[in-house]
Amino acid sequence: MLDQTNLWLSEVEVGSHFYWYIGDNSIHGETIIVTLMVFVGLIILSLLGTRGLSKIPFGFQNFVEFIVEFIEGVAKAQLGESFYREWISFVGTIFLFIFFSNWLGALVPWKLLVLPEGELAAPTNDINTTTALALLTSLAYFFAGFKTKGLGYFRRYISPTPILLPINILEDFTKPLSLSFRLFGNVLADELTVNVIGSLVPLFIPVPIMILGIFASSIQALIFSTLAASYVAESLE
Repeated sequence: MLDQTNLWLSEVEVGSHFYWYIGDNSIHGETIIVTLMVFVGLIILSLLGTRGLSKIPFGFQNFVEFIVEFIEGVAKAQLGESFYREWISFVGTIFLFIFFSNWLGALVPWKLLVLPEGELAAPTNDINTTTALALLTSLAYFFAGFKTKGLGYFRRYISPTPILLPINILEDFTKPLSLSFRLFGNVLADELTVNVIGSLVPLFIPVPIMILGIFASSIQALIFSTLAASYVAESLE
């Protein structure tokens, strides 16, 4: 009975997907395609923003420096002056990837590109992507604590009393779960809302909903990166 239940749960999926098959493994092709687009976009942004640098920023360099200063402020607010420089690249990568992924899902009319099955969407619309981001965050704060305190880091599981050991272990499981499901749920809900309203009412009526979705997508990127930084800071304390 238990084996049948596990088999049924493994077959549950949200929406239909375009699969690539590598041996016995299946990969969500549309997620990989849009993820590569995000990577290419971020690389182009970095190259354009760092080409021909001047002491007095102007044009596109000014825009890129604004982004860097914003991310620096998020990292500094959570990690403090002592540690934020070491972790700004991690926090910035998480923020920019989620931000650009969400905006691609909200702004690009993916329905115009027809796939054999499923459709292109934001990578954060896939629970596998958000879970991977959450697990990377977990590895980051474990690494931060172990690097700073060595084996003494694991004393926190029995602090202030060994009675709290199960609760402290459970907390490490709930952190990535909450991060992944929060991001996935909000992005999926936004895209479903726009699609449903767009199918029921004329073309320009869903525009305010789309603008609200873009705003919410930006907030989700900020929340995820802020929580990631705060978890790392907690391990460093």
